[in-house]
Amino acid sequence: MSRRARIERATSETKVVVEVDLDGTGRADVTTGVGFYDHMLAALAKHSGIDLTVHAEGDLHIDAHHTVEDVAIAIGQAFAQALGDKVGITRYGDALVPMDEVLVQAAVDLSGRPYFGHSEPENMTPMIGPDYPTSLTAHVFQSFAFSAQITLHIRVLHAAGDAHHIVEGQFKALARALRAALILDPRVADVPSTKGRL
Repeated sequence: MSRRARIERATSETKVVVEVDLDGTGRADVTTGVGFYDHMLAALAKHSGIDLTVHAEGDLHIDAHHTVEDVAIAIGQAFAQALGDKVGITRYGDALVPMDEVLVQAAVDLSGRPYFGHSEPENMTPMIGPDYPTSLTAHVFQSFAFSAQITLHIRVLHAAGDAHHIVEGQFKALARALRAALILDPRVADVPSTKGRL
């Protein structure tokens, strides 16, 4: 069973191509024009074991919002497509990830029902690098969760003020939670739901 997908998304603001392999080795080929976002998506791939290709061109002369958002939507759509009928998946995954002074918890349910819950410090540095507003982080995860049709909760449990680590800890926690949820369980011959479908 191949769990791969390719999504092409084109608007008047962006052009995005995304490919995922849910059973990969964590390989990343990411170019969005937003350096810190590229770094986060590479970390997401590495720690989830998902092979991820993202090539995006966007209206970065305005700001990073459209590019970052549309990439997250396309990744979510590719993820949902690659999951297919979800037969045999573990379904639930959670992770508690420390990153130096930061501690982040993430939990996912590959339920087919989109929901997003999120908490992080309100007083973070507004920018990371020259072009990544920290206010986009929650929007990235929400866009991904709704496009992937999953339930996702992310909470920053402890942080001492380094915005880079706060955001990176969240991406890594999501990655580890996805890794756990995607595992095929040999004891599950159908979908893990009493409803008979996800």
